Amino acid sequence: MWKKVAFLVPLLVIGLLTVAHAETTSILPGIDLGTSNEPEKVSNTVRIILLLTVLSIAPAILVLMTCFTRIVVVLGFVRNALGTQQIPPNQVLIGLALFITFFVMGPTFSQINDDAFQPFMAGKISQDQAYKKASGPLKEFMAKSTREKDLALFLDYANIDRPKKVDDIPLRALVPAYAISELKSAFQMGFMIFIPFLVIDMIVSSVLMSMGMMMLPPVMISLPFKILLFVLVDGWHLIVESLLKSF
Repeated sequence: MWKKVAFLVPLLVIGLLTVAHAETTSILPGIDLGTSNEPEKVSNTVRIILLLTVLSIAPAILVLMTCFTRIVVVLGFVRNALGTQQIPPNQVLIGLALFITFFVMGPTFSQINDDAFQPFMAGKISQDQAYKKASGPLKEFMAKSTREKDLALFLDYANIDRPKKVDDIPLRALVPAYAISELKSAFQMGFMIFIPFLVIDMIVSSVLMSMGMMMLPPVMISLPFKILLFVLVDGWHLIVESLLKSF
């Protein structure tokens, strides 16, 4: 069903624009969807609408079908463990997560572009063939990080037979299974990140209690020590290295 959505929407839009063209002679500047004697114009219009459709669902694809979820959640855990509130700001964390995602997904995106997108745009393969060739690399990537128990949950709920190979797994079951698997992996990494900072907080709290400084917030004292520890061990390098190796 999913593979039809990306192509049904543009066709519906084209149909609506064609009906509107019967009432007005100009819909979009430079675009003619009526009885044009130049097929190139119609072809370019279809490509533009396909591109707009892909862009509209790009955030969901980026968040749920790539490594972005694990990366941004782990980076969020790092900031919370440090207790620095909004430092680094959300824009920095999301930007860093995006570039790491593009780096990790580079080979997969290149394969999709070479095997599916470019041949489809050149008219060498049909849209069904392009979908199969494009979904293959994504399924391979997601299947590597998807837990069997999570995938079985959605397959059993939908009464889908267990697939014999990765290409047979439907995306409607693989994508949510991959998403919850990524969340679990991110929370496991977040737990390990919190441990050293939690130890510092406990030590500072115990020292302040023993000194009778109950009115002094422990965070004010522990924050500089946590930042110092994070800088001394080159924390950002270790975090990004761990993320890259996890894939």
